[in-house]
Amino acid sequence: MASLGAIFTWELLGTAMLTLLGCGVVANVTLRNALGHNGGWLLINFGWGFAVFAGASVAWESGAHINPAVTLGLAANGQTPWSQVPVYIVAQLIGGALGAVLCWAAYKLQFDTHDEPANTRGIFCTGPTVRNAPWNLLTEIIGTFVLVLWIILSPQAGPGDADGVPTFGNSALGYAAVAFLVIGIGNSLGGPTGYAINPARDLGPRIVYAILPIRGKGSAEWGYSWVPIVGPIAGGVLAGLLALALPISS
Repeated sequence: MASLGAIFTWELLGTAMLTLLGCGVVANVTLRNALGHNGGWLLINFGWGFAVFAGASVAWESGAHINPAVTLGLAANGQTPWSQVPVYIVAQLIGGALGAVLCWAAYKLQFDTHDEPANTRGIFCTGPTVRNAPWNLLTEIIGTFVLVLWIILSPQAGPGDADGVPTFGNSALGYAAVAFLVIGIGNSLGGPTGYAINPARDLGPRIVYAILPIRGKGSAEWGYSWVPIVGPIAGGVLAGLLALALPISS
């Protein structure tokens, strides 16, 4: 079992990698003088999926949560001690902010020359296409529920049957399997709210956006900011509790 110091270190680094690459792909598509400008929604979804793969791979020693909703879902399911939860979440929030700062630094010149600076908030955090808090909240709950339930129920490698044929489960794909799922969630459920499905990925970069010296930038939209926090937490905890009630074979 990893120490609290190791959990903090690896979750911070893994979440920073996640938001650096995830916010980075949105910057590449959004900013006028970036080579990926107008690359589209599918490029963003693949970019976020690969960002999850990279972040989780970095944070494997801490269990690769890189998401408070995952941490709370696993705690509700009894797989993560509640005493470790604050360390996970603090590290994830700091890592999310750090990755956003590094993304801005990488695209500093493109931010400076972008001709629509008011539309740059979406590089850092999510927002709804149609604003309706209860329905936006439900969208985030559903998306995160799918993510966390899949993580909990995903079959692991095993010794196999009596003939010696091993059972690989999703572990044969490593963290690429989670990346595929995130791409799928983005393609299927990301349209209404931008699929935060991770409070650290949204809140840390939103705080950074509010502070960064981006000329002409828009509002950080704090009135909406609670939705991508409460929704993913509720979805993750519900998934963890439901998994407890399911007849899962050992």
